[in-house]
Amino acid sequence: MGKRQHQKDKMYLTYTEWTTLYGGKRSGTAVEEDTTFKRLPFDHCCLCLQPFDQAYCDGDGNIFELQAIIDFIKKYKINPVTGKKIDVKGLVKLNFFKNANDDYHCPVLFKPFTKNSHIVAIKTSGNVYCYEAVEQLNIKGKNWKDLINDTAFTRSDIITIQDPNNLAKFNISTFHHVKNNLRVETEEEIAMKKDPHARLKSVSAETKDILQELEREYKAPEVKENKKEVADKFNAAHYSTGMVAASFTSTAMVPETKHEAAIICEDEVKYERVKKKGGGDPTGSGLGGESIWKKPFEDEIKPNLHHTGRGILSMANSGPNTNGSQFFITFRSCKQLDGKHTIFGKLVGGMDTLNLMEQIEVDNKDRPVHDIIIEAAQVFVDPFAEAEEQLLAERAEELKKQAEAESKGIKPKKANNQPLKVFRDGVGKYLNLQELTNNKTTNKEVPAKKVKKDTKSGFGSFESW
Repeated sequence: MGKRQHQKDKMYLTYTEWTTLYGGKRSGTAVEEDTTFKRLPFDHCCLCLQPFDQAYCDGDGNIFELQAIIDFIKKYKINPVTGKKIDVKGLVKLNFFKNANDDYHCPVLFKPFTKNSHIVAIKTSGNVYCYEAVEQLNIKGKNWKDLINDTAFTRSDIITIQDPNNLAKFNISTFHHVKNNLRVETEEEIAMKKDPHARLKSVSAETKDILQELEREYKAPEVKENKKEVADKFNAAHYSTGMVAASFTSTAMVPETKHEAAIICEDEVKYERVKKKGGGDPTGSGLGGESIWKKPFEDEIKPNLHHTGRGILSMANSGPNTNGSQFFITFRSCKQLDGKHTIFGKLVGGMDTLNLMEQIEVDNKDRPVHDIIIEAAQVFVDPFAEAEEQLLAERAEELKKQAEAESKGIKPKKANNQPLKVFRDGVGKYLNLQELTNNKTTNKEVPAKKVKKDTKSGFGSFESW
């Protein structure tokens, strides 16, 4: 005996021993290699492991049920037994024959197929025989025609379905889809996943009653689809504000939709402060409601608008771009507020009321002793309402014209959606330069040939003398 015969016997479990032999070994995973021989009968599908009805096989003689193999190839694009790529067109339809006892047998020798039979199939015809018949009548006799329908074939067209000397192909444990747990869910399994009761294995009677009552009374919430309103030809803008271009070139500018600096609401408004003098910030403590956009909006300072005279309506703020819902009315000119507050209106009536507001006493915080409440505000000109009425009238007129055109059988013109023909790459790819050059050559005037003058000179004769 050697001295170091136990030097590899460690006093602890190695990683390999733990993952393959002991507690770290997990069942039902791709890492596990179960070499236990589990034989599949020859008349069973290699995919669903059930007896087949419509048998198809690949080049290795693995038999599949038609619908099962089609669904598997659509999902995984591989052979479920070997794991290699496969095409449905490469499958061969098999024609099995049965005897009076409803058992599969050889149609030539009439021997029933058993688990020890050597079974082959002819690829060109799909007929299944025992190997003895093919060997004696085809291979030895060099008769390369099918024994039933005389279909020509070669030696390479003989597919081995079952060889009793090589049963490794029927070992279920070595199938690729079994080792990697690849499967296609059936319609029943998909329906069970949608059914909430499918995962409840065992429930009490009280729980069943509660679930049944919930099914009767429960109503799914209505999902509201937020449809994005698309501007039509009446209210679509025909000009650019330049904000999109500015946002592309500057990260500080973002296009924002807004109508005016403030929106007047015809509700009761309590006037919080009365300043005898126009100096300083009229916002006071800055308390008040939020804007209609639920957040402070930007200033809209116009150079042609000034805090001049009495009755100017302007937005109160606590700094640049902090406009909320508070506003103030001037009792006199306040030039120091120009460029700081957004002017959005002017009183056109009720100056007597403004005078009374100015005469009310205030405390040391400029708050009026008596409450000043604006009960109502009347807007004389509302451009938005007028625009809405105009749009409704124009759309009604357009619908009327379309109805008249349809009644007369006139179809509206549709835009030509045919793609433009490309003549070359680069700038001017839609221009046919060859046609232009041909037109130029035909339009050119052909210059007239110059007639050479007869410049011959000579003495001649004296006949004219």
